[in-house]
Amino acid sequence: MIILAGIAGSQMFNALTALIIAQSASAEQARGIMFWLLGNLSGVRWPDTWLAMPMAALGLGVALWHARTLDAFTFGAESAATLGVNLRWTQGVLIGTAALVTAIMVSIAGAIGFVGLVVPHAMRIIVGSRHVRLVPATALAGAVFLVVADVVSRITIPGQVLPIGVITALVGAPAFAVIMIRGRQK
Repeated sequence: MIILAGIAGSQMFNALTALIIAQSASAEQARGIMFWLLGNLSGVRWPDTWLAMPMAALGLGVALWHARTLDAFTFGAESAATLGVNLRWTQGVLIGTAALVTAIMVSIAGAIGFVGLVVPHAMRIIVGSRHVRLVPATALAGAVFLVVADVVSRITIPGQVLPIGVITALVGAPAFAVIMIRGRQK
């Protein structure tokens, strides 16, 4: 039910976004909006890194600080609570930090899908599920994946730059489907 509700909500908001863009933007503005909606590193400048780097470091630091707690959450919130984890406080800190870091990064580069959805699962297969290894490995792999996707988005069509979200979705959607199928078979 949750997945179907998410799909329905996503489609509704995509339609509303398309309607607003079609009615209020020139062709060039609509193109710029579409690039932002699908993510684009072309508009990111060095001064943007003065905001992005500390936020990325903050997110990485908070996640590493809570690595053992995240390991406890692997078995569910109830199990974590029985191990002495303060659920409300910990979830508030982790979700708040993730929301802050995500908001800053999206404001800089736009919404680039599937990086945070697929890369952690792929890294869990490679480095295991202990968060003290998983968090830094995921951060590094996510950065590498993003740079590779950006390069591919710039060379796929000569003379044009695709939104980076197109490349990450073309890789991420099939990878996520494989991960979901693997998860159901276990």
